[in-house]
Amino acid sequence: MVEHQNETRAAYDGVVELYASLFDNRLETHPFSRAVIGTFAELVRETGNPRAADVGCGPGHLTAMLNDLGLDAFGLDLSPGMVAHARRARPTLRFEEARMEALPVEDRSLGGVMSHYSMIHTPPAELPALIAEQVRVLAPGGLLLVSFFATDGPEPIRFDHKVTPAYSWPVDHFAELLTGAGLTPFARLIHDPATERGFLDAHLLARLP
Repeated sequence: MVEHQNETRAAYDGVVELYASLFDNRLETHPFSRAVIGTFAELVRETGNPRAADVGCGPGHLTAMLNDLGLDAFGLDLSPGMVAHARRARPTLRFEEARMEALPVEDRSLGGVMSHYSMIHTPPAELPALIAEQVRVLAPGGLLLVSFFATDGPEPIRFDHKVTPAYSWPVDHFAELLTGAGLTPFARLIHDPATERGFLDAHLLARLP
């Protein structure tokens, strides 16, 4: 796990300013993502526990969006360059460097976790451990929103992402991983891609009983 994470961290450290400039518009051209993030925020607020982690926060644009939507959100990311940018751009918010399999968060403490295309670089065999770690930090009734690239095939597909290699997933297969981790998936949104990459975009909402 460490080797590919080091490669991913180095790759994102090398594109911080470019990446931030591409995504700092808070999804102005991605209406489906905006809608599902808004729904996630509303459901987390309804739990009575507004604490939420933006896991794989990158430059922090969606962490800020979650706070604007009424959550007490903080950002975690593998890339120190992304964390440094996020802190400079949004000094009133909390950002920390962290690995997804060892989140610096107390057990059962969060009302929500958002993983917005942040597990796409994880090899399939290692993904259950990352999902289990996100379940660990959720309070009972807490919500997980995970977004990823989807494929119609029966198995995950490795592809050449513009930053570093990534995987697309069959939506049912990914939902089964969430169920196996103790979550109850209850909503999904699948739509045509907003870019030329060709994979479908998928968003799954799940709740911890």
